[in-house]
Amino acid sequence: MLGDSAYDILDWHDHLLAAGVVPIAPYNPRNTDDPKDIEYRVEDRIDEHSEDVQLKQSVLDETYNHRTGVERTNDAVKDCGLGHVRARGRVHARTEVFLALCLRLVIAITNYERGIEPGYEKL
Repeated sequence: MLGDSAYDILDWHDHLLAAGVVPIAPYNPRNTDDPKDIEYRVEDRIDEHSEDVQLKQSVLDETYNHRTGVERTNDAVKDCGLGHVRARGRVHARTEVFLALCLRLVIAITNYERGIEPGYEKL
């Protein structure tokens, strides 16, 4: 589960870890008077709750970097006037993501045809 530093919430991390999901959200040192020397909150939660689980920093970083593609897709959806991406439930979320990816493809093809960089997110 990926999220930005707004998702640096202990209860949220503990809930996901208990369900077998690894939450990857940057540590937000503003949430405490005694900041930890970590990049992701999950590092601290794993150390506190498990002795036999180890996390590889490069894998956490690589996984978190995939978030930028999601953010660009969300921005493209908003730029086309479709509003914020909000879906509840796995089926609805998958459908919304599929439609957003279709929209990104249409934008890329249209920009390419117009001689604009296909990676540009606006028409």
